[in-house]
Amino acid sequence: MYILLQVVLLVLGFVMLIKGADWFVDGAAGVAAKLGIPQLIIGLTIVAMGTSAPEAAVSISSAMKGCADITIGNVVGSNIMNILLILGLASAIVTIKVSDSTVKIEIPFMIGISVLLTVLGMTGNRITFVEGVLLWVLFIGYLAYLFVMAKKNKETTEEAKAQKPLWQLAILIVLGAAMIVLGSDFSVDAATAIAKAFGISERFIGLTIVALGTSLPELVTSVTAAKKGNADIAIGNIVGSNLFNILFVVGTTALITPVAFAANFTIDALVSIAAAVLLWVGCFKKKSLGRTVGLIMVASYAAYFIYLL
Repeated sequence: MYILLQVVLLVLGFVMLIKGADWFVDGAAGVAAKLGIPQLIIGLTIVAMGTSAPEAAVSISSAMKGCADITIGNVVGSNIMNILLILGLASAIVTIKVSDSTVKIEIPFMIGISVLLTVLGMTGNRITFVEGVLLWVLFIGYLAYLFVMAKKNKETTEEAKAQKPLWQLAILIVLGAAMIVLGSDFSVDAATAIAKAFGISERFIGLTIVALGTSLPELVTSVTAAKKGNADIAIGNIVGSNLFNILFVVGTTALITPVAFAANFTIDALVSIAAAVLLWVGCFKKKSLGRTVGLIMVASYAAYFIYLL
């Protein structure tokens, strides 16, 4: 009976994730059209921050309780999964077009920020308050760049006239985000309970189910956006999430308490840099991510996962 209940909760979680992502993407795309803001900007901001809510909540609440040790593992692990597994799976399902500014500016910036995090962590084995301030200054600079881009690329489309009123779109975004976070919670808790009932180790559960759980919002949102033809939201979601994870999540946590960067995280941090470089190389020439690159990314994640075991 217990297992049956957990299976029902698991299915309910996935249904909430899928429907929530549907509403979230529709609302975000609608706001973009209505306000004349490029979809990429919406992907890099509202969608990225919304889907990064689980990572932010876990890291910041842990720091408030004096346990910031999990922050780096949570952020770096999530960033690797976001690129290799999530963008890999999304582009294996449907080709994702990548805009010029993403190839020339946003992805190189993400690579640079990933390198910075690694360097800060390796020099002193922790992220200090001053380094947290630096990450926050870069975060504000990044938001200013997005604001300038949004003003410069403001566009009015016929699609905007057909959209629902802004208040309805806002409700879709909020309800969608709430269902995504709740759905990922239900899915992770139920899957963990089922795994424990079958005697699967906690370490394996942590590396697989829980890691995938905090990244489920990005996965469902990116695939949904790509399938609906909102490719800019799909790629913006992942690039924005990774930047938000480092600049906001690590930056904010470091302002509360120093963030431990254990020596064994260096390999993971280097893998996250390599994943970002692979993404950049994969879409540099054709300005798109196709099935071949997607499968290479998924295979790379499988290799990394085997290394973890």
